[in-house]
Parts: sequence; C-alpha cells; structure tokens
Amino acid sequence: MSNFTVKYDELTAEEFISLWQTVWGEGPSLEQTRLAMEHTLFRISVFDGDKIVAMARMIGDMGLDYYIKDVIVRPEYQGRGIGRMLITELLKFINDNGVSGTEIFVELCAMPDKIPFYEKFGFDSNEAQRLKLFIKPE
Repeated sequence: MSNFTVKYDELTAEEFISLWQTVWGEGPSLEQTRLAMEHTLFRISVFDGDKIVAMARMIGDMGLDYYIKDVIVRPEYQGRGIGRMLITELLKFINDNGVSGTEIFVELCAMPDKIPFYEKFGFDSNEAQRLKLFIKPE
C-alpha cells in the first residue's frame, strides 16, 4: 500500500465512472454520478500515480443505518490488500461518526464470490432478499 495515494472525499464523478467501467461495463451518466458524489457521506479512493485503482463510498442517515456502496478494485490490483483497507476505512468512519453506545446497522450488497471477503469483517447474510426497481425519469 505504500506506493499508493489514498484520498478522502475527493473522488470525482469522472473517476467514479472510469473505475466503474473496469468492472461493471457502461457507467451511469455524468450528471447522476455528480449528484451521487455530492450526496455521499464518505468517499475513499486509491491511486497508483495518476491512475485510479480503487474506490468505495458510504451512504446513509448518519444515525441508524449506513450502506457500503460501490466497492471497486481494478481486477489487476486485487489481492494486494486494497479492498481490506477500503472496508477498514469505511468501518472506521462509522465508528468515528456513529452515536456512542448504540448499535448501528451496516449493510452492503455483494456478489456471491465476494461474500467470503466481507465475512472476514463480521458481515453475515440473512433471509432478506434484495429487491430492485429501476426508474427512468422523464
């Protein structure tokens, strides 16, 4: 990790889309991504020189619920501890900003092959099913 630069709350929409496309294909629109970055509670990004190689972000209400969103490490950079560092930083953000003495619900959605990675941090699944609906505003 010592050769990488870590930035907090500086991830741009353009960087987000660029990294998204390395893993998930066509990214969201620039306009909606800019709004998402503005309304994200916490963003962390990792660079190798000028090249963005990883990111993660946190959304939520700062009280009862936090949601870990869009954790991405470029495939060629996986296995170097970057993902572990991203999750550790997100959990630290919750610890530093959560209401002391309370329990806070932390959620995320993971592809089946990534579940063992998140279980190492104490995440577990429940019987709830993830439902989704895409709306196309006119």
